[in-house]
Amino acid sequence: MARREAPEINAGSMADIAFLLLIFFLVATTMEVDGGIPRKLPQKQPEGIKPPIIKERNVLEIKLNLNDALLVEGTRRAELSEIKDIAKEFIDNGAGDPEKNLKCDYCKGGPDGVVADDMSVHPSKAVISLKVDRGTSYGANVAVQDQLEQAYTELRNGISMSKYGVSYEALLGMLKVDKENERLQDKIKTIKDLYPVIISEVEPK
Repeated sequence: MARREAPEINAGSMADIAFLLLIFFLVATTMEVDGGIPRKLPQKQPEGIKPPIIKERNVLEIKLNLNDALLVEGTRRAELSEIKDIAKEFIDNGAGDPEKNLKCDYCKGGPDGVVADDMSVHPSKAVISLKVDRGTSYGANVAVQDQLEQAYTELRNGISMSKYGVSYEALLGMLKVDKENERLQDKIKTIKDLYPVIISEVEPK
């Protein structure tokens, strides 16, 4: 009696289905990406160096408690969306310091150009003190720091537009293309010197 051969199974269609399923999962799957901001960590200071004396009016105190609630200057409750404008008003106040012959001829002041006597005298003297609790969520901390970064970026964009006719962010973009351009480097350094980022992060408790 002749032996019957088993029919071959066509696996071509199965391979196509598996390939289509793989593409579907690659397209449909969402991947979580950790948020963060570029920040250079402060270096350890040599022993024996005394910290500089900073006037109270030149320090903007922002606290973030364990419930992610914001408190500005110890008494004022604030929303996250307000932090950027609060920081800009404080940094760009430009009241000046007659004792040290320090003036800011490029500062815009507060709303409607009003200069307050309880805010920073000059952007180079403005210190933003950020204090968080050990229970503060990472997301809230990053969100506040992002608002502060936006405040400095917008101030730098404004002064760059008035001096060079192009935003600070555009200058950074051009420098990425032409990294050896010394004129671009000088312009960016000038803008950074006009609005230096001075953020003090207090050790959490």
